[in-house]
Amino acid sequence: MIATASSPDTGRYQRALSPELLLEAYQLMVTAKTMCDTYEANRPVCKYVHSTSRGHEAIQLATGLQLLPCDWVSPYYRDDSIMLSIGYTPYELMLQLLAKKEDPFSGGRSYYCHPSSRDTHRPFIIHQSSATGMQTIPTTGLAQGIQYLEQTESPLLQTFEGQLPIAICSLGDGSVTEGEVSEALQFASLKQLPIIYLVQDNQWSISASADEVRAQNAYDYAQGFKGLKRWQCDGSDFVRSYETMAEAIAYTRSERKPALVHAKVPLLGHHTSGVRREFYRNREDLLRHGVYDPLPKLRLLLTEVGIPDHEVTAIETAAAARVAADFQRAQASPDPDPASVEQHVFAPTPVKEEKGQRAPKNGEKVLMVDAALHAVEEIMEEFPEAVLYGQDVGARLGGVFREAATLGDKFGSHRVFNTAIQEAYIVGSTAGLSALGMKPIVEVQFADYIYPGFNQLVTELSKSCYLSQGKFPVGMVLRVPIGAYGGGGPYHSGSVESTLLTIKGIKVVYPSCAADMKGLMKAAYHDPNPVVMLEHKGLYWSKVPGTEDAKTIEPARDYILPLGKANLVLQADAAQLRAGATVCVITYGMGVYWAKAAAAQFPGQVEVLDLRTLFPLDEEAVFNLVKKHGKVLVLSEEQQNNSFAEALALRISNQCYHFLDARVEVMGSLNLPAVPINLALEAAMLPNAQTVAERLGKLLAY
Repeated sequence: MIATASSPDTGRYQRALSPELLLEAYQLMVTAKTMCDTYEANRPVCKYVHSTSRGHEAIQLATGLQLLPCDWVSPYYRDDSIMLSIGYTPYELMLQLLAKKEDPFSGGRSYYCHPSSRDTHRPFIIHQSSATGMQTIPTTGLAQGIQYLEQTESPLLQTFEGQLPIAICSLGDGSVTEGEVSEALQFASLKQLPIIYLVQDNQWSISASADEVRAQNAYDYAQGFKGLKRWQCDGSDFVRSYETMAEAIAYTRSERKPALVHAKVPLLGHHTSGVRREFYRNREDLLRHGVYDPLPKLRLLLTEVGIPDHEVTAIETAAAARVAADFQRAQASPDPDPASVEQHVFAPTPVKEEKGQRAPKNGEKVLMVDAALHAVEEIMEEFPEAVLYGQDVGARLGGVFREAATLGDKFGSHRVFNTAIQEAYIVGSTAGLSALGMKPIVEVQFADYIYPGFNQLVTELSKSCYLSQGKFPVGMVLRVPIGAYGGGGPYHSGSVESTLLTIKGIKVVYPSCAADMKGLMKAAYHDPNPVVMLEHKGLYWSKVPGTEDAKTIEPARDYILPLGKANLVLQADAAQLRAGATVCVITYGMGVYWAKAAAAQFPGQVEVLDLRTLFPLDEEAVFNLVKKHGKVLVLSEEQQNNSFAEALALRISNQCYHFLDARVEVMGSLNLPAVPINLALEAAMLPNAQTVAERLGKLLAY
């Protein structure tokens, strides 16, 4: 059994190679092979797609046997030998294989060997996805967080018997060609983080051989990253693997610096149960890989060091019996309750109601950009686990919109700092920091540049809470300046809310005034889930004609505004309402100001609802307002076709059909692929007060 905090045996992790250690490794290796054989012999039962570690066992066992309970490890989808070596049983792994209710990682929601664990007796594991190479960024984020907790002597840092934690990221050599792996290696090298990248090279990327798809292996590739120490070994040889990993782990644990281990291994099993080796590999290739089978190599070594055959045979017999018994037991385990399918999409937020002073007496009006700055400043003053990073947000500039001005100087470069142009890293690293109890606030410079970060947002962050059964919600705030303003042009003016809203498992906020900005920023920080703050750059300074109301009295420090609460910013006259001569506008962002300006042409006849949060959406406020008026315009800055505004219009039609006096109208920008830079062309694309007024006039004429 693995040593635990209640049974501290640090020597268990630091011992040199010995016959006892070789016997333990052999027992685990035989167990892994027997599991693989069992799955293959029971394919109708093992119906969900899976991979196994067959051929990779030696390097995986050599790694897991040397980890501490305070460490963090990110196995990839064929790392069941790592899982065995850190103390998981065949039964626990099989529960996930068969997608059972008691699967300790995902409760039957994810594939085999996609673990997540906060078990304090074993190394921790954040949510693991199937997207190859993507785990490098969240795991590097773990190392980033570990370094920060060390630097600040934070009580959040978990150690074991005085040993500091490290992070291990396991991946296949084929995935090193992913651009996001480069971003992770770059950041780890630049910041000198305590992480080891374990690259298992079996010469195959599904059906593509190494010489088809890469110019060099991971060891050669890593040479270009200054400060990344490298090792390579025969990953089919347990002794060589153990010695190599011992050196790498000792280096990273003591020096607190990054390392990469490249281990060449045979692929003896299938890519997955669904993509079988006979589909793409010939007999010669299989025989060549078979020569490097780690099991007979370790078995021969046991004989050479004097282990009696009967003792080895007993280990094999016991392993076979245990695997068989665990497999039968796992099959009998209950399936998940279908009624649980919607659980753990989000972790519960503590912010349920509006609190604090929204407009304190003698308060002064502030710009939206300053309200955001002050909100983050107050958060960082109160919570040492809060950090802010992104492109150009550091002390020298404080953001291209000065939205982080002064923060770098006030809190230091360890808490407020610039990153490289790495949107994927900026977004994905927050998963690692959040797992450690930190709360990152990060920024993508313009909405148009959020797309490189989408892979991490979709693949890692949005699914983490759901697929880990609530163990790893990703608490982060992603600030995104958005919208068209002043000839920003096609790559600095886009609207991305509809694209964001197709991602389930994130929240999307869109404030339109300073008070809302501050209150929602505070709520976003306290929300334990991923929150994207869309901040219209045309409202930051109220320079756009008609947006003076975006400046408000600054709320008090204690003000907080829950997500999902819309705000009625303009009310109609009761007499006009009784006469049936009113219309409501459902909008957000810049649309609030177009709607209010247009409403001036119809005194008392228009009510304007500012959604403030696009998800969660205040459907109750929307539907109640529509039922009250019977006529509605959904207004957005986004291009109209296939937009959030159109989707909301359909929901209104479905829910309020019997209360409507006219069809639900939708208005957005022209359906162009980008916002033109010329000011006249930009204006022609966007709605404005006059075009909105024309649409309202038609609705009121019904």
